[in-house]
Amino acid sequence: MERSVESKPTIYFEEPFGVGVFEELDGDKLSVCRMVFGAEPTDAEIYDFILKHYYHLRFSASVKTEIKQKADNPKRLQRNARKQMESSGIGTKSQQALQKQYEENKTERKQLSREQREAEKQRQFELKQQKRKEKHRGHYAVFGEAFKRND
Repeated sequence: MERSVESKPTIYFEEPFGVGVFEELDGDKLSVCRMVFGAEPTDAEIYDFILKHYYHLRFSASVKTEIKQKADNPKRLQRNARKQMESSGIGTKSQQALQKQYEENKTERKQLSREQREAEKQRQFELKQQKRKEKHRGHYAVFGEAFKRND
């Protein structure tokens, strides 16, 4: 009796760290482990982690799952792999929701910083105008009341 175990790592970015989800399929039983990496893990760091620490990972309890019939045709396997690589990147609905929230926060931050920048510019302009007015008060203010015209 032949026994096969398949492993599949998935790495994605979850603010502010890279997260790895390792799936292990043993027959019809699925186990999962989640690992948090540093800020932006490189491919080499992930590969090194898998080589050194994979057997120390704590996988969840096995869950029975349905196995889809696999395509035996190697060209079809290659085509499916290419499609999977070209997909939108983040796969699950929750990850897409996180990405959308991140983008919304980014636009809000941009708008807020733009408003602050404009307010600071306006304040500087008004300060400059006020200084100009103080410098250019006219000759009456400079020489005092003695030179005021009497009408």
